[in-house]
Amino acid sequence: MWNNVIQYFQTLEQRPLERMAILVGGMLFFWILEGAIPLLPLRYKKNKTRHAGVNFVFTVIHLIIHTFLAIIIVMLSDWCRDQQFGLVYWFGAGVWAAALIGVFALDFSSWLVHWVMHKNKLLWRFHVIHHSDTNVDVTTGLRHHPGDSLLRGIFFLLLIFVSGAPMYSVMMYQTLVVLATAFTHANISLPAKVDKTLSYFLISPNMHKVHHHWKQPFTDSNYGAVFSIWDRLLGTFMKLDKSQIRYGIDRDYPEEKDENLALLLKKPFLKKEN
Repeated sequence: MWNNVIQYFQTLEQRPLERMAILVGGMLFFWILEGAIPLLPLRYKKNKTRHAGVNFVFTVIHLIIHTFLAIIIVMLSDWCRDQQFGLVYWFGAGVWAAALIGVFALDFSSWLVHWVMHKNKLLWRFHVIHHSDTNVDVTTGLRHHPGDSLLRGIFFLLLIFVSGAPMYSVMMYQTLVVLATAFTHANISLPAKVDKTLSYFLISPNMHKVHHHWKQPFTDSNYGAVFSIWDRLLGTFMKLDKSQIRYGIDRDYPEEKDENLALLLKKPFLKKEN
């Protein structure tokens, strides 16, 4: 059984339609769930479909960028295997230990690049497009400016290089992060005890919504993608009651234009107004 699991993920990059089905299926599931158990009442500029359409454009661009990066990812992972380079090989890890090392290393890459984009003013200009969404729902998860997406890919490659993550480990993480992204951004209300329990190890919906709050220091917290251990270990974990959460960014982007696709794409390159 376990060998079949490894084999499934080892060859998953060769089945792009199956990977797309996982992405779309996860988003559709939580899209439906949002309507059944909403966390907050969202006020879309026009309607939910229009809002999803804007975010879907960013999703498509993100997927195109990472499709090209996938070629480099495969080459790098194979190079690490051939050269026996990276933590997996230095520790002589077995199959499942290698899977865990790879998954946690790649999740750290997600935390690290996210933290860097919040701390660097130039990179923040790209990342703020994600935070400019004043109606956070499942479609917000892949609302990343192309510059943001490219930087995420670079950090992903860096941690493959350091960890030596084999391809089955890479595919495991990419599957996890796609589903986790849909889950944590979805406008769903979980019982408080369930959400709190999840947050001890995983990023829970309420935990990530704190990150989308409009004011610091809450915006600069809870950077994790799948696992919450990085925020807890590195001192970036914060809590905020859901009744106090308000989405958007009060200092960087006009809330009334958070669905202006053309402006969203060119905003990072425009001179910042004082």
